[in-house]
Amino acid sequence: MTQDTAQTAAPQAPASDGANSRKVFVKTYGCQMNVYDSGRMTDALARDGYVPTEDMGEADLVLLNTCHIREKAAEKVYSALGRLRDMKKARNAQGREFMIGVAGCVAQAEGEEILRRAPAVDVVIGPQTYHRLPEALNKARSGARVVETDYAVEDKFEHLPVAEKAKIRARGVTAFLTVQEGCDKFCTFCVVPYTRGSEVSRPLSQILDEAKKLAEGGVRELTLLGQNVNAWHGKGPKGEELTLGDLLYALAEVPGIARLRYTTSHPRDMDDRLIAAHRDLRVLMPYLHLPVQSGSDRILKAMNRRHTAAEYLALIERIRAARPDIALSGDFIVGFPGESEQDFEDTMSLIRAVGYAQAFSFKYSIRPGTPGAEMDGHLSEEVKTDRLERLQALLLQQQKDFNESCIGREIEVLLEKPGRMEGQLIGRSPWLQSVNVDAKTSQIGDIIKVRITGTGPNSLFSEPITIQEG
Repeated sequence: MTQDTAQTAAPQAPASDGANSRKVFVKTYGCQMNVYDSGRMTDALARDGYVPTEDMGEADLVLLNTCHIREKAAEKVYSALGRLRDMKKARNAQGREFMIGVAGCVAQAEGEEILRRAPAVDVVIGPQTYHRLPEALNKARSGARVVETDYAVEDKFEHLPVAEKAKIRARGVTAFLTVQEGCDKFCTFCVVPYTRGSEVSRPLSQILDEAKKLAEGGVRELTLLGQNVNAWHGKGPKGEELTLGDLLYALAEVPGIARLRYTTSHPRDMDDRLIAAHRDLRVLMPYLHLPVQSGSDRILKAMNRRHTAAEYLALIERIRAARPDIALSGDFIVGFPGESEQDFEDTMSLIRAVGYAQAFSFKYSIRPGTPGAEMDGHLSEEVKTDRLERLQALLLQQQKDFNESCIGREIEVLLEKPGRMEGQLIGRSPWLQSVNVDAKTSQIGDIIKVRITGTGPNSLFSEPITIQEG
């Protein structure tokens, strides 16, 4: 979820000026929302004549889609910009266009500061203004250095791309669908409320229209995205108040959509209707990413999480009662200011009590402008590193145990793409594991039953189950 990836996907289009098509390379840092946003940018650039490239060296435009969550995020961006500056000088000496853009959460947070510190940058653009990217680049070609980070909250979802069948088929049988952005929780370690803004929900009609177009284009699995996705709310056809659970019930009726997921959630927004959806909807996969961050009530209070460890554990019990086969994922931060060894042990105890199938863990790092940055009791890197290693060892063992518990089970797998070996496809289990199985390329998009035969470091191995006729 938080690994840096390079995302270079865009529909092909002829250059608008009749010349050879320009090429764009997009490097994506961070979360699934950023992966989705990179697609939005390349879609917007298609009308400006850009096609994708996976080779930065042949790009006419390089976009860094940044994340502010990772440690020293801004410093990593400036380091990358230093290398791009040298590339730009060499390209300009050859008389060729080479433009540099910074997008995403660092762009939203730093704004004009990026232009000051990195004179080679042409455009800085925030997550809510990607539809303005072609116009911003045109201004930059005229000699301006452009910052586009201001937006009207009421227009937040007005410029999301319309799903087109050709684009969808090129991107596969799974898709992200943004339903919510921003966060009002103001955890003391987090910059999201400052970079993504307050919680805003996408209208129900827009979500259903896009889901139907995605399904018509061959998408079988939708993952609903939001910084705090289970805070989604909207109005029904009769003006009734709806929550994420209601939205899932509505999406379950869209023909062609066989699987639904959502991420990322906050424990305080797991309401009864959402838990009921996990009980009632077989199309809703039995996998839930529900971050807790710490198992210490003292640290949870300092983090402004507004729930206790006991309340979180009680919530997990209710969810598991509704969906016994559900697998849990979470996020953990170690070394928050003032965290004692006992606080850390409380976190380890919570992890043992829950039993996670997967989890993400990080050392606390200062985010300028957040309350956590001003707190007393910051821990040394040595202490944070030691605790992270112990915590990750426990989480990795739990993940290994969960994967091994699948051996011998018969499960349904959505076939997504070719594997490394000929005659093999890679699919996804209901619990988001990667599964290798012998199958034909023509079966991509099918959901087949397999028997899990073994586990690897990053995937499961399986054999298809032959159904005897007659």
